[in-house]
Amino acid sequence: MTNHIVLFEPLFPANTGNIARTCAGTDTVLHLIKPLGFSTDDKHLKRAGLDYWDKVKVVYHDDLPSFMDTIPDLKKLYLVSKFATRDYTEVNYQTEGDHYFLFGKETTGLPEPFMRQYPELAIRIPQDDQNIRALNLSNSAAIVIYEALRQQGFPNLARVHQYPYDKLK
Repeated sequence: MTNHIVLFEPLFPANTGNIARTCAGTDTVLHLIKPLGFSTDDKHLKRAGLDYWDKVKVVYHDDLPSFMDTIPDLKKLYLVSKFATRDYTEVNYQTEGDHYFLFGKETTGLPEPFMRQYPELAIRIPQDDQNIRALNLSNSAAIVIYEALRQQGFPNLARVHQYPYDKLK
């Protein structure tokens, strides 16, 4: 089972760099759907991802339809959006197969016609809609991927880290 974070037309290199770092630390595949609002060799993107960018498997897609053509099971595609009626915690991410978490563009989210075509795939992170338009994209990606990983038992991830020379012992 592999988890995938998918960014639809991301605009800001810092968000994508932060998400790339999260992907590196969680063995998650990162998909970028073009057009991008930056170059992937942009110094800000590499700065946000630090020296982890080369540790991430990045898959590029020319557009949303070409990405959709790669999904083997639509039941494992989750459209993360404030326009969903189901909380992200209500989904069972332990099922076999790959899980894909699709996030929209920072300014406009996922296209409304696309969301209306697949309402059953939409999940939401609860927030106070009167106070903010949306949570930060990189924070949202981390929230959702760690819930999936928690349910999956954090496969292949270190649960404990020791100091090489523990001063507290």
